[in-house]
Amino acid sequence: MEEFDLKKAIREIPDFPKKGILFYDITTLLQDAKAFQRTIDILGNRYIGNDIDRILAIDARGFIIGSALAYKLGKGIVLVRKKGKLPYRTVRASYKLEYGVDEIEIHRDAIKRGDRVLIVDDLLATGGTASAVIQLVRKAGGKIVECAFVIELLGLKGRDRIKPYPAFSLIQYR
Repeated sequence: MEEFDLKKAIREIPDFPKKGILFYDITTLLQDAKAFQRTIDILGNRYIGNDIDRILAIDARGFIIGSALAYKLGKGIVLVRKKGKLPYRTVRASYKLEYGVDEIEIHRDAIKRGDRVLIVDDLLATGGTASAVIQLVRKAGGKIVECAFVIELLGLKGRDRIKPYPAFSLIQYR
């Protein structure tokens, strides 16, 4: 299955969550066993043999992709959650939204100094969330191997917000 086929597995929903937004829904890709398996295989094959200590998966769909990828690579997973969702002491970073500011957290002991991490999410749009995750990794003393996404919305220039860190996206939309 090639990229074109994976795009066919993604449902496009106009005017969600508000008018003028075209939402790319990966739940249909997740429901399609072959498309989901191919997605994880492509991502996994990219990172097999790389020096990675942890996978950082971003709330919430990133948890699904990140968990499957961590399993395939035999790595531990760190959950990046919205503020107030983690039970232990945390490290926090904030990022701007269209309508305000939000915060994300990881457990204070989730990343050790020098850990090499792969950041994983389903979508790179404006790069705000990924940029905040990069802040968390840097605060903890970790090193970023790459940021990996299933989908990238090229027109929103999210890569510009996460430079100089490398990024990979499986599917791109203009």
